[in-house]
Amino acid sequence: MKSIYIKELNSFFSSIVGYVALLIFLVICGIILWVIQTNNFTNNILQDGFASLDPFFSIAGVIMLFLVPAITMRSFPDEFRGGTIEWLSTKPLRDTDIILGKYFAAITLVAFALLPTLVYVVTLSSLSMVDGNLDTGAIIGSYIGLYLSACAFTAIGIFCSSLTSNQIVGFLVALFANAWFYWGFEQLGNIPQFIGEVDYYLTQVGMSFHYNSISRGYIDTRDVVYFLSVIILFIALTRLSLNRRTWDTAQQD
Repeated sequence: MKSIYIKELNSFFSSIVGYVALLIFLVICGIILWVIQTNNFTNNILQDGFASLDPFFSIAGVIMLFLVPAITMRSFPDEFRGGTIEWLSTKPLRDTDIILGKYFAAITLVAFALLPTLVYVVTLSSLSMVDGNLDTGAIIGSYIGLYLSACAFTAIGIFCSSLTSNQIVGFLVALFANAWFYWGFEQLGNIPQFIGEVDYYLTQVGMSFHYNSISRGYIDTRDVVYFLSVIILFIALTRLSLNRRTWDTAQQD
């Protein structure tokens, strides 16, 4: 697993695509939070006038919907097209080792993307008129919630990339799947036929409910268990996907 992890990190940073993806995430966040000014005070921190990073966390989850598929879309399509997945299967590696190596490399890249945003915390603290005016608990909780959401998005993206040998298709399928898990169940719960019946349970299946819950600064074990369950589920589905592809290849041979 360690060799796959290192290989994936080297592969990502040896390509300009990796740097561009991280740069775009940081640039978009920076422009929306510090540059663009509108009549809506929700997004621009300077215009809002409050020592709060809520605007960042409200848009970061949405931007992650695009960033994570851009990271994971190459995970398996490159292996399928190059035929290296068969070569890897001949090594003393289990499918789980291959999947986890790629998964941990991807969430490491997500951590690299989030690390520079800590500058926002320092900047906001220095701009605050009252020392210690920042809600540190909410900020820490929001970062934990954002990273857990990104980890769940990554597991979904890895699974989607195992379904196709085309990077663009993998990106689009992962984008749709992540958007559905983030918003879809919540919107489904808003359908009039479900309100008062199963809307509460449908909302709890969605990621946004648990992300918003952790962002309040209180780490509820139920939210953590939810994200871990999504991660484990899609890693298991990825393993089934690889087993099916290996079986189909063996049948053709």
